[in-house]
Amino acid sequence: MAPARTRFFGRDEYFMRLALREAERALEHDDVPVGCVIAADGEVAAAAANERELRGDPTAHCEILALREASRVLGSWRLSGTVLYVTLEPCAMCAGAIVLARVPRVVWGASDPKAGAGGSVLDVLGEPALNHQPETAGGLLAEESAEVLRSFFASRR
Repeated sequence: MAPARTRFFGRDEYFMRLALREAERALEHDDVPVGCVIAADGEVAAAAANERELRGDPTAHCEILALREASRVLGSWRLSGTVLYVTLEPCAMCAGAIVLARVPRVVWGASDPKAGAGGSVLDVLGEPALNHQPETAGGLLAEESAEVLRSFFASRR
């Protein structure tokens, strides 16, 4: 698997910090603390926290919720011109949805060695057989993103 590139741009850290705030919101309803922000034209188009526990829905990952909201706000399922920021490398389901939404760039914090589909376990985001491959950049604020997750799982043991 090809690792994600680690090329970051000026406002990437700002949007990733917003995604970290969303991750903290997931703790309010005892969900795994992962957060997502979708930016369009330098502004937040959508933001979401994981809501699987809250909704009782296995598909209520923050990326899916943010993709739905961004599509509503931007008036199209094609999310060209956006950047998706997420605190944890997307899973296969979310990576597939990102590809189908035509998101041109994905930035994540912590890698996910158990379920990551941006190159850790699978590389759905870089699969050449698919009709779209977003640019990827992993590892932005990785330690902060991982620490939120470590603290959550440590409190459950």
